[in-house]
Formats: sequence, C-alpha cells, structure tokens
Amino acid sequence: MSEVLSAPLVVEFPFTRSLGPVQSAFLTGLRERTVLGVTTSDGKVMVPPVEYDPVTAAEIRELVEVGTTGTVTTWAWNPRPRPHQPLDTPFAWVLVRLDGADTALLHVLDAPGPDAVRTGMRVRIRWAAERTGAITDIACFEPHGDDAAQTAAAPHDGVFADPVTGIVAEARLDYTYSPGRAQTAYINALAERRTVGERCPSCHKVYVPPRGACPTCGVATTDRVEVGPAGTVTTFCIVNIKAKNLDIEVPYVYAHIALDGAGLALHGRIGGIPYDQVRMGLRVEPVWTEGGRHPDHYRPTGEPDADYDAYKELL
Repeated sequence: MSEVLSAPLVVEFPFTRSLGPVQSAFLTGLRERTVLGVTTSDGKVMVPPVEYDPVTAAEIRELVEVGTTGTVTTWAWNPRPRPHQPLDTPFAWVLVRLDGADTALLHVLDAPGPDAVRTGMRVRIRWAAERTGAITDIACFEPHGDDAAQTAAAPHDGVFADPVTGIVAEARLDYTYSPGRAQTAYINALAERRTVGERCPSCHKVYVPPRGACPTCGVATTDRVEVGPAGTVTTFCIVNIKAKNLDIEVPYVYAHIALDGAGLALHGRIGGIPYDQVRMGLRVEPVWTEGGRHPDHYRPTGEPDADYDAYKELL
C-alpha cells in the first residue's frame, strides 16, 4: 500500500462587510478612545454592542459609554503566541467586564506570567498608537492595581466625525491536510492520467473522487475502479466574474461531469467550445497539460449528446 499523502495547506481570504449604526459607532469610538455599549430591553449593557436584543430579538439602538477599566472574569494563559496574534510575547486571553457593562469583552492581557493573572483582577485598556476604527485599536489590557472606583455607564449619541462604515477582516487558516487512503490513490492515479474511484460492495455505486466509505450503506469502499476518461455534462453554470489570481478569461463554463462508469458527477471547467454552446448531455473528455497532475479542462468529444435518461440520476 502506498504512503498516504499529506501537505501543508493555507486557506485565506479578505472578508469585507458594511457596518450598521451600532457597530459603526462602536468601532469609530475605539478610534477616538471611547468604548460604547448598547442597552438591551431588560436594561443590561452589552459590550461589544449588538443591534438586536439576544433575548427578544428587538432592534436596540440606545448607546452608552462605559469605562476603559474593568475586571477579569476568566482567563487562559497562552505561552506560545501564534503569528498575527495581538502580542508576540506570552500573554493571557481574558474576558473583561468593563466598568458600567454587564457582559465581558474578549481580548488579551499583557502580564509577565500566569502567576500575575487572576480572576477578579483590575485591568485597563492600553490603546494602540495608531487607531483606524477596529478592535485592534485596543492593543491589549494591562494590570491596573486594586482600586475599587468604577465608572458608571453614561448615555452617548454615537456621533463622531468621519464614522467607520465598513471593515475588512483577513481570515486565514493554516493546517496540514491528509486526503486519506482513498483519495491518495485517486491523486496518485491522476498523476498517471487515470481516474480511479471506489465501488461500494453493497449498493455497487462507484464514488469519484472516492470517499473511503459509502455514505448510504456505511461500509468501506475498497474495490477500486477506473472510470472515464470521457463523461457527460449533467449540469453547468456560466462564470462571468474573474477570480483573483486565476488566469482564465470570462465568461467560461464550470460543469458537473459524470465520467463513464462513475456513480456521481465531479466538477471541471469546459473548454474548446463557445460558452453559450455548452449544454446538458454534452459528451466531453479531459485535456491534460504538460506536467499537470489533474485535467486542465474538459472538451467536447464530438460524440452525439447523451440521452437524458442516461444521466438524470446524476444531476
């Protein structure tokens, strides 16, 4: 049995969203060193604020200003910070209930070690030197002695000059991916320009790509079956928006393709034919590029279209 593959994988994308009036006021306030919360239907102050009451689902807009000092309600020590975390030295993740608030804010505490952190300790905000209207405008929290003086929440109109109306959140996930036994065999076969699936010993459905088990029968699929190379377009869509870093001119067609002998359709790009001539039932074959480990696209074989009854169960 060949060695199971594994490789590092990074999934990242910028998530862009607009802000409603409450979130806009909250983030703009952080830029101005002001922390705002919102009063719920039962009179509690939530920080960070939300736009709908979590109990009644009613819209809430009554903003209040809370303190920049608070109390740690719970914490966890992080001895090995990861890249892009708020601090590059060991720190504590903390939930801090700011003075005047009834809920806690998740952030980090700059402390010399876990022995210096405790539930109930008093902390204050350390503001970032440059603030743009984001949660990172709070650089971190820092210890603030044991003073008992606390600031009460005060009404605030939420009005600031040049309000923040949108944010871009960079999402990134780094991990090591292993496709497992079944897909390792599938990927290795693609390197030889073959497509290999696995047949369920109970219902005899051939899965391509293979999954290692039949989700219907719940049994292992160990019988490998070579399918294709030709197949039939079952459904498709026309792509009109060019993806970043993808060197394919729009419009183009992306389709579900049922390879001959397969029990379900896989997806691939259709080329070698005008996009507006692609149709259900079109017979296609893979096109490989030099050194490619998978088909670059599929093109028409020139055969007559498949009868609908031949692929209707694979839509």
